[in-house]
Amino acid sequence: MAHIVVVGNEKGGSGKSTTCMHIATALARLGHRVGALDLDLRQRSFARYVENRRAYLTRSGLQLPTPALAELPEVDKSQLGPEENLFDHRLSAAMAVLEPSSDFIVIDCPGSHTRLSQLAHSLADTLVTPLNDSFVDFDLLARVDPETGKVLGPSIYAEMVWQARQLRAQAGLKPIDWIVLRNRLGAQQMHNKRKVGKALEDLSRRIGFRVAPGFSERVIFRELFPRGLTLLDLRDVGVEQLNISNLAARQELRDLVKALRLPGVAPDF
Repeated sequence: MAHIVVVGNEKGGSGKSTTCMHIATALARLGHRVGALDLDLRQRSFARYVENRRAYLTRSGLQLPTPALAELPEVDKSQLGPEENLFDHRLSAAMAVLEPSSDFIVIDCPGSHTRLSQLAHSLADTLVTPLNDSFVDFDLLARVDPETGKVLGPSIYAEMVWQARQLRAQAGLKPIDWIVLRNRLGAQQMHNKRKVGKALEDLSRRIGFRVAPGFSERVIFRELFPRGLTLLDLRDVGVEQLNISNLAARQELRDLVKALRLPGVAPDF
């Protein structure tokens, strides 16, 4: 069966779609069959990223490893069984299309609490939560005492992950491996950065996730999206000499893929 990687966070602007595309393309470049699914039915940023890639490759005549994108099929409500949820049916149908031909399926969740997001989290073998390095985003994971910085308890998103873990346990499935990515880290060791890091480490032991470094804030990510390209494609499109920022970004991607500890994956790129 395919290993399912879900990228989720109930807050927009944390870099979910960029993270999805780079993980999916890295796995494809390593020779794995990769399926892609975007559950944000309104914005479709991950889906549009893959579509941009297909269009660019067609225009340029290049052949680059690309995840196979599936869409949630439209379903006639008359086809639903008694008490069957429409979104459950649509997601199950899309997964049935991808799973036979995929080693990995990368799923992007919307930045909000939806039925599709809930279900996807319960399917996750690996859950990746990109988090901007601030207490604004940290608030989704836990409540913090404003005076002492002490973690008071889990918050809304952490509770949803706990519920997904309960559903998997009831179904006899292996536990979710949950990784929180610290995205958009500042270049300097600022006081707030250290406080967020300490709070994350404390919380990780309490509710069971691993902390990993994500991507720094870089202009290159905004430039790559219109052509559907990733950091790993630069030399293939004629960029012979990577600048220091691009080399550092590639190293961040290598470190990220290594931190995920996906079965059978060695980040040799």
